[in-house]
Amino acid sequence: MIEITIGSLEERLIKLLQKNYPITTFEIAQKLKVSRREIEWVLQKFQIKGIVKLEPLPDMTYVRLIRSDFQFVGPKQQRRIMKKSAEEKKEDSETYDGIMYS
Repeated sequence: MIEITIGSLEERLIKLLQKNYPITTFEIAQKLKVSRREIEWVLQKFQIKGIVKLEPLPDMTYVRLIRSDFQFVGPKQQRRIMKKSAEEKKEDSETYDGIMYS
């Protein structure tokens, strides 16, 4: 199973390849509105991983999706825990004059 991050260029590229075949690198760049150079860089990375196969012709390069076992996952979110110092907690509890619920 290959994990692809949702919202990334890789996700958009995979989904486009799943819908359209045959398609060239030039058509991909036009549809995704990304430079052809960047598309070719991502496709080279995919070809090394065995996800796609590039079929170069003299005037264009066709892209063929080889694998179909993708899992689209959300971006990992950073969690930040805010801790109050012991003094701040003590000050907060001393200054509160309202009703205390238990």
